[in-house]
Amino acid sequence: MSKIVTLPVLPLDDEVVLPAMVVPLDLSESDVRAAIDAARAGAVSRGPGIRSEDKPRVLLVPRINGKYAAVGTLGVVEQIGRLPGGGPGAVVRGVARVRIGSGTTGPGAALWVEGTEVEDTGLGARADELAKEYKALVVGVLEKRGAWQVVDMIQQIEDPSVMADRAGYASYLSAEQKARILETADVTERLQLAIGWTREHLAELDVAETIRKDVEEGVEKQQKEFLLRQQLAAIRKELNELNGDPSSEEEDYRARVEAADLPEKVREAALKEVDKLERTSDQSPEGGWIRTWLDTVLDIPWNERTEDAYDIAGARRILDEDHTGLDDVKERIVEYLAVRKRREDRGLGVIGGRRSGAVLALVGPPGVGKTSLGESVARAMGREFVRVALGGVRDEAEIRGHRRTYVGALPGRVVRAIREAGTMNPVVLLDEIDKVGADYRGDPTAALLEVLDPAQNHTFRDHYLEVELDLSDVVFLATANALETIPGPLLDRMELVALDGYTEDEKVAIARDHLLRRQLDKAGLTADEVTIGEDALRLLAGEYTREAGVRSLERAIARVLRKVATKIALEEQANPSRPTDPDRPPAPVTVSAGDLRDYLGRPRFTPETSLNESERRTAVPGVATGLAVTGAGGDVLYIEASLADQETGDTGVTLTGQLGDVMKESARIALSYLRSRGAELELPVGDLKDRGVHVHVPAGAVPKDGPSAGITMTTALASLLSGRLVRTDVAMTGEVSLTGRVLPIGGVKQKLLAAHRAGITTVIIPKRNEPDLDDVPAEVLEQLTVHPVSDVREVLELALEPATTRNAVAA
Repeated sequence: MSKIVTLPVLPLDDEVVLPAMVVPLDLSESDVRAAIDAARAGAVSRGPGIRSEDKPRVLLVPRINGKYAAVGTLGVVEQIGRLPGGGPGAVVRGVARVRIGSGTTGPGAALWVEGTEVEDTGLGARADELAKEYKALVVGVLEKRGAWQVVDMIQQIEDPSVMADRAGYASYLSAEQKARILETADVTERLQLAIGWTREHLAELDVAETIRKDVEEGVEKQQKEFLLRQQLAAIRKELNELNGDPSSEEEDYRARVEAADLPEKVREAALKEVDKLERTSDQSPEGGWIRTWLDTVLDIPWNERTEDAYDIAGARRILDEDHTGLDDVKERIVEYLAVRKRREDRGLGVIGGRRSGAVLALVGPPGVGKTSLGESVARAMGREFVRVALGGVRDEAEIRGHRRTYVGALPGRVVRAIREAGTMNPVVLLDEIDKVGADYRGDPTAALLEVLDPAQNHTFRDHYLEVELDLSDVVFLATANALETIPGPLLDRMELVALDGYTEDEKVAIARDHLLRRQLDKAGLTADEVTIGEDALRLLAGEYTREAGVRSLERAIARVLRKVATKIALEEQANPSRPTDPDRPPAPVTVSAGDLRDYLGRPRFTPETSLNESERRTAVPGVATGLAVTGAGGDVLYIEASLADQETGDTGVTLTGQLGDVMKESARIALSYLRSRGAELELPVGDLKDRGVHVHVPAGAVPKDGPSAGITMTTALASLLSGRLVRTDVAMTGEVSLTGRVLPIGGVKQKLLAAHRAGITTVIIPKRNEPDLDDVPAEVLEQLTVHPVSDVREVLELALEPATTRNAVAA
């Protein structure tokens, strides 16, 4: 039966006392003294079994966040005296749980309440097991703290209820958690709560222990490293004093800077950095940045230059050995060497602080030898060669360098190229300069303006170095496939040299003298084992490949040689016992034009003039052959026109083939010209108001633009209206005006080379482009009939076949 007791309340602010706990209380607090005094006065409720001569009793009630708990602890005042600090105090022992009831009256200033003692429940085997588990956890916590005496006391506890109430001593439990244990009468539930919280605390202790050990190991490692470095520095100092070397790293850098052959301003900047390094502590990251900067400055060859080879004839011979054709570039390099030699002889090597560098832009389609030409130029001039790939570069810092405030800062590619070359006058190839792009990190082409400007690159400043670097003696060779993507200011700083592609004879010579030799080495063959005839090389260049350069031609030669190598290997395996006579080597394999079909299959490109009449693109009226320029060089362009039927078709003009705005305008101009001059040209243009016109330019997936297809569109439409075929051997290029004038265009050389490759024999160009024929190779002009024209009438007379059935299409 539960006992009812009347007790004075002793409130505990944010503290909880559980049964079986003994705690000291400070009597200097008014609430505590009032409760103790009331208990001592003997004002205790005389419930059943309670005697007046018992020790004073109080009700210890937790007060958490200003609110009293529903359950308190019956506490017996064991002793009243002095605390260790000298103040008055009392020792109170918790006895039992008491559920607080209603308030009542009593002596003294304390608050009196009636309560009911709460008996423990949930005792049994399960409680015993949980008590053992909790005891083990508590022992583990105490062992981590080194409280061995308390461990012995805990080991002696057998009562599960007492073991659970020992949680009141746990410092890692909050007042709310202890109050929950106080309010729980079930011993099993009480132990489960204590076990869960203790496990969490043990996990936290394990993590804290791991962190502590890691920190201690790190500190010990740093201390050990610091001690060893100090000892190493002392040992080095003693050794340096014996050998007469600098006693510190700072003195070593100072000695290196003073011994280096640096320009005056660069020396002053380097010595300032050495002074800063001496004032910087070893632990500061700035010391590493300064050392990296000093190493970079000392690695740059500030006053190192190679002597140019002034053998003009020898330089031209080297260029001719490495490359066939490309006379414009070769002449420009020879001119540069001749001028530099004359300036050197007259003591004019440096004028106004600027040396005699050069900036050339090699522009042409892929595969014509722009990149490999840089190495030949460097060899002909006796200079070092460095290649800087600019394709896809979008960060301005790649050219001008990063500021030293950034982690991992580096100088730009130009400075790194100079450092790699080891001289201040190398040949630097800026490869694919037309592929440079711009984004949020800046525009690299803007940074190249200073690098490639002969008027200011003698004082180039890299963001990383922040000292002047003289680039005026460097020969810059920039390569590009197209000029349209290069900004105008940058293009203005370079001297353009156009490489428009090779003729068929030049391709054959290149294949014979260079490509075949290189591919023989790659295939593991020799010239004594394989011979490719000149007729085969010509057929490869003319009908198996069609390009401005020679890359596809080289791949075709490599494929033939692989086939030959496979054939030789199979023969050797089939006859392993055949004796080999060193005096009589096996006969070489000879590849002629007739053998190419066995090695490579049928030709991929057949000249238009060699096709049957029914196979030709211009076998029907309304198709004309034009000439265009692409990033891969010149090309042949076919333009097709058709008229819609009056019954089924629509009126108007339809233009297809991914045409640009300028090309669409050319088609409309051509149609307008024919409509206005129909009677004069004897064309049936009256029915055009009822029939739609469709102009298509294959291939439809390739974008096209430009005005140079104007006369081709006019010829195609005139052929359609008149029913007269366009001559198969005729190709044309030129812009057309509304009055029928043929206006000049660009890329005449590339277009004539493309016409020659395609087997065209007659080309029509604008009259005002006639001076451009001087750039076309003589062997090409000999095989072409070029007609300069100034009016569309001349074009139609030259391009259209004689009339047989006039107006067959328009009728």
